[in-house]
Amino acid sequence: MPFTVAVLVGGIACMAPATGQADDDSAPISGLKLPSGYRDWRVISVAHEEGKLNDLRAILGNDIAIATSREGKLPYPDGAIIVRLAWSYDPLEESAQAFGHPQSYVAGRPKNGVQVMVKDSSRYAASGGWGFAQFDDGEPVGEAVQSTCFACHSIVKARDFVFNHYAR
Repeated sequence: MPFTVAVLVGGIACMAPATGQADDDSAPISGLKLPSGYRDWRVISVAHEEGKLNDLRAILGNDIAIATSREGKLPYPDGAIIVRLAWSYDPLEESAQAFGHPQSYVAGRPKNGVQVMVKDSSRYAASGGWGFAQFDDGEPVGEAVQSTCFACHSIVKARDFVFNHYAR
């Protein structure tokens, strides 16, 4: 059952190793870096984005974001980092052969970079306490892309500017 999650970030950011801080060699964008080891973080939720994007998404979080998401207690504390990965939404050929029509869909090629949100209430006070960044092929995208994130996320102010929900 497809559902749309405008997912947590629109752009995104990061902080640290053990709690999700960034590698020293990550390229900064507005002071944010791609988190070290983020692909090993736990899943907060998954989504199928329809429309022009038409992708599958995995929303990952560092330990702080995971605990906050599971408890459902807002706002997220400083140090929470949320990462959105996205892939094309592709029919599984073998499934179509087995069922006579497209039945199963899988993640295909990566799409729309790695988006990150990092909570730092004082540093990012003007954007609800969240910093946003996007990284394409490990490199930060331009300011023009990330500057659009907060406007979209403002619609979910009541959820501390985070679109996704913990998948129970």
